[in-house]
Amino acid sequence: MDRSQVEIEEQGLGANPYGLLLKALTLIPSWHYFLAFLILSLVFLYNFLEFHFLQDLFSGFRGHPVCFTYNPCSVIYDAVVSKCRVLRGRYCATPWLSSPHLQTVFLNFNGRPPVFSYRRQLFYTSDGGTIALDWLMKCDVSGGALHMNSSISRNETTPIMVVVPGLTSDSSSAYLKHLAFNTAKHGWNVVISNHRGLGGVSITSDCFYNAGWTEDVRVVINHLHKEYPKAPLFAVGTSIGANILVKYLGEDGENVPIAGAVAICSPWDLL
Repeated sequence: MDRSQVEIEEQGLGANPYGLLLKALTLIPSWHYFLAFLILSLVFLYNFLEFHFLQDLFSGFRGHPVCFTYNPCSVIYDAVVSKCRVLRGRYCATPWLSSPHLQTVFLNFNGRPPVFSYRRQLFYTSDGGTIALDWLMKCDVSGGALHMNSSISRNETTPIMVVVPGLTSDSSSAYLKHLAFNTAKHGWNVVISNHRGLGGVSITSDCFYNAGWTEDVRVVINHLHKEYPKAPLFAVGTSIGANILVKYLGEDGENVPIAGAVAICSPWDLL
């Protein structure tokens, strides 16, 4: 080995390793970097948007068993849940909507809610707050036509469903219009209790709603029970509204004047 080769090897050994690494990276074709960036972006979006298409694909789109937490000694389980076959079935989302976020966006733009008009009643709380109660009665949708001249009498025995919306939802939200319309079509009267400041009503008090504020639900339900004592009351809460409803039921226990309640998509951990 001659002297020039030895000098070259010594220079190579003494060179900055980071410089050598940078030089090696410059030799990689740019389209390789683009491909790696694309793959990483897809992986990030797949997890961030909570897709589960691959899981469904590997399961042959047979869906997954419904996971249900319950007390087997409960009277409600024996009387209701044990008879609901859907709770013992499997669930598989639409393949091209295998993300809860895409489902929300799709419903918002393509939900095509039914066309109808609510009857608005303004309820005023003791602290000066204003709550918009939007009614849809069974007679409003009977036969596919609206009949806006009738009203509920104190002796009405038709069940009333009270709906507590989600965080920023009000009676105009597509999913609530679907819920109200289909419930009224099945012979119930529906009233959506909009949160303070929503439903086109201005905030008229220093108090605003939040996930732990149950007083508004309490006074609205007590008001409805007083006005229509013979009508069975049922309550449905969605998202934050479900959290408010469940908290109210836990606080008042057996003293609540409602016959049944359903919590849909209640958050488990608000923090």
